[in-house]
Amino acid sequence: MSGFSPELIDYLEGKISFEEFERRREERKSREKDGENASAEENAEDVEASSSSKKAATKSPSQDETDGETSDGVSKSVHRVFASMLGENEEEEEEDEEEEEEEEEEEETTEQPTAGDVFVLEMVLNRETKKMMKEKRPRSKLPRALRGLMGEANIRFARGEREEAILMCMEIIRQAPLAHEPFSTLAMIYEDQGDMEKSLQFELIAAHLNPSDTEEWVRLAEMSLEQDNIKQAIFCYTKALKYDPTNVRYLWERSSLYEQLGEHKMAMDGYRRILNLLSPSDGERFMQLARDMAKSYYEANDVTSAIEIIEEAFTKHQSLVSMEDVNIAAELYISSKQYDKALAVITDFAGIVLEKKVSEKSPSEEKEDTGAVVQTQESQEAATDNQSQPVAESSTAAVEKVSCCIPEGVPIDITVKLMVCLVHLNILEPLSPLLTTLVEQNPEEMGDLYLDVAEAFLDVGEYKSALPLLSSLVCSERYNLAVVWLRHAECLKALGHMERAAESYAKVVDLAPLHLDARISLSTLQQQLGRPEKALEALEPMYDPDTLAQDANAAQQELKLLLHRSTLLYSQGKMYGYIDTLLTMLAMLLKVAMSRAQVCLISSSKSGERHLYLIKVSRDKISDNDDQETANCDAKAIFAVLTSVLTKDDWWNLLLKAIYSLCDLSRYKEAELLVDSSLEYYSFYDDRQKRKELEYFGLSAAILDKNFRKAYNYIRIMVMENVNKPQLWNIFNQVTMQSQDVRHHRFCLRLMLKNPDNHALCVLNGHNAFVSGSFKHALGQYVQAFRVNPDEPLYSLCIGLTFIHMASQKYVLKRHALLVQGFSFLHRYLDLRGPCQESFYNLGRGLHQLGLLHLAIHYYQKVLELPPLTLEGIETDQTDLRRDTAFNLSLIYQSSGNTRMAQKMLYTYAVV
Repeated sequence: MSGFSPELIDYLEGKISFEEFERRREERKSREKDGENASAEENAEDVEASSSSKKAATKSPSQDETDGETSDGVSKSVHRVFASMLGENEEEEEEDEEEEEEEEEEEETTEQPTAGDVFVLEMVLNRETKKMMKEKRPRSKLPRALRGLMGEANIRFARGEREEAILMCMEIIRQAPLAHEPFSTLAMIYEDQGDMEKSLQFELIAAHLNPSDTEEWVRLAEMSLEQDNIKQAIFCYTKALKYDPTNVRYLWERSSLYEQLGEHKMAMDGYRRILNLLSPSDGERFMQLARDMAKSYYEANDVTSAIEIIEEAFTKHQSLVSMEDVNIAAELYISSKQYDKALAVITDFAGIVLEKKVSEKSPSEEKEDTGAVVQTQESQEAATDNQSQPVAESSTAAVEKVSCCIPEGVPIDITVKLMVCLVHLNILEPLSPLLTTLVEQNPEEMGDLYLDVAEAFLDVGEYKSALPLLSSLVCSERYNLAVVWLRHAECLKALGHMERAAESYAKVVDLAPLHLDARISLSTLQQQLGRPEKALEALEPMYDPDTLAQDANAAQQELKLLLHRSTLLYSQGKMYGYIDTLLTMLAMLLKVAMSRAQVCLISSSKSGERHLYLIKVSRDKISDNDDQETANCDAKAIFAVLTSVLTKDDWWNLLLKAIYSLCDLSRYKEAELLVDSSLEYYSFYDDRQKRKELEYFGLSAAILDKNFRKAYNYIRIMVMENVNKPQLWNIFNQVTMQSQDVRHHRFCLRLMLKNPDNHALCVLNGHNAFVSGSFKHALGQYVQAFRVNPDEPLYSLCIGLTFIHMASQKYVLKRHALLVQGFSFLHRYLDLRGPCQESFYNLGRGLHQLGLLHLAIHYYQKVLELPPLTLEGIETDQTDLRRDTAFNLSLIYQSSGNTRMAQKMLYTYAVV
């Protein structure tokens, strides 16, 4: 099989489909054709050389026609076969034959042929021309030299020698791969062996090599259907239609197959071609097909195309329009809200007549006209025109009345559609007898017609007319449905019957628990009727968590329900329930983010009632999901739905409400966890402003929760980004003071290297060194700050205290000099600060530490004599230092043995 093309080998081995085989073959042909065009000039020179050799030959034209061989003894057909194997097409063969004939004619002119030779040549040419004209099928591409072998293979197959026949066919294919005969024989052999799949493959190749045989393509399509290969059958019918495009049966079969595959558009295109091919005499067939196509278009929600088809049918075959066609056309027009056209179709083809009568009445009895009227007969229009003049001249008012005449035999469906059109066109006079006819029908059997008319009344606001019809339906057994109860409730609500409307909405919720609009409407009515508990009960969750995690539509419906429930709970002041709804909604959005933050939403009854709470869980419990990737994909789909209900800003406002509400209820730990989860949500984290705001929320919640270690992580990042903000440094000091941690020492030193001129860092490093006992380092930092701002009392106080602590050490040189310097800075602090409790207390405390008790008592007593400072935003009790001073004095008196004085101090200032 070395002579086979690669795509043929792949197809026979089952690696590619027949469509892929055809595509590759066409690509190879186009490439070979481009190569032949490029070598056309070289071939032209070869043709000239061969023509000169033919001129040198001595054979007569008659001998060439009879022998059919060249000078080398090989027939011309064999040459043509080998040329076709090389990729040359039939057009080039015909061109070569024409060139050979022209060369032979030139040879005859040069050799001076006789009159007899010319006559013989003309006879031969005429016979060949007639023979070619009579041939309808294309010439076989099987060379004459191989036809005997082909016949032998067929004989071997007939004798039952299949293996030999297969080998012969393979040899023929190797030498003549473009001939279809060996493939056909192989297909018959494998079919005889029962290998239908391989037989079909060879048949497809044979049909592809002989594509004009439409019957063969149809047979192959039927074989493909037997193997349930619908796509291949469609391909075969497409090939057959290429050579027989007007065959209605082929179009019908292919369109039916397209419908089985769900390709509605392709099927309808095929049916449209059939409609165009049908003759006027095939009216019944045309109408039936148009009817089916209109139904298919209507089911596919393509009402426009359905109307086009039915209008074309009505235009071409008006005499064949049946009541069913009228019903379909009216239904299509009504669904597209073209009520005037629907009414015109009903009156034109159903025999229904609408008449407009003019009656004279006194002005006191005059009534408003109820709307436009469709006049169907020209005689009636003329009569109306003739009556218009005298009516205008009369003194009484002219009132137009519309009457309807329905012949017997008109189906009730068409009558109901007539009523729907009249209602929407505001022609209400003829409706009374029609409604009587409709009410006489059994609602158990004609309930859908009742509902159509009722919905038409509801659309135009005629609620009183719709209510009796809907009441009849809800009392029936067959149409006691949720959709009917919903319409009944809407009608009652519009008429102001709130109590009955609430009962109808409750019935809808019982019959259809997942109907969101009914739940919301019921809750609103219950709230208006003063039943808050029932209003909340109507907005209970509809889906379980597993369904919400997998179904995006369910998540969308549940989110809308929770939004209304949260608003209702907040208006009723039920904050715990309000937070439950907020956390449920946020958990739907932050599902993946909460997983990354190791946060979980649980239900617990620790407060006496069951509510939702956020907790921190371990990584092991988070990773226990069966399929995390599938969960993430579902979360992405649900996220797309959730963001379509609420915008990004709406979700942000929802998050802020949840954080504020949690803090109002002192649930600071949960507020922290909610902030952590929100920071893991990329939509909030990528927004710099929102990220900064979340970090501030997290810091505040951590401080309120007394989680100072976590608060330090927040404030550390903030001061790095905003080194010159005193408020952040104040918070930093509060956090580090409460955390009892020394991690911030190295952090401040490293930050000081980057910001050497920052005063807050300078003083803070001095404090850290002072607490650590590195008084010299602390003194250096304080002095640096003092040089920049010498009038700041704090710096003088810190330097003085540092000198006093250095002097208080056991091993120190020049203790006296240190004390002198320390007290000099303390007195400078006293001068800058002024006489107040704070300054005297600090000075007395320094003397107390050095053991100079008599001087310490002097300054302590001054503290007791002064009132506390009054600062804005701080209570006076927090700035009053008399209790501390009294306690220190009691210690001094107690150490000296004066216990009565110590007790007096405590009783006077330290007793609560």
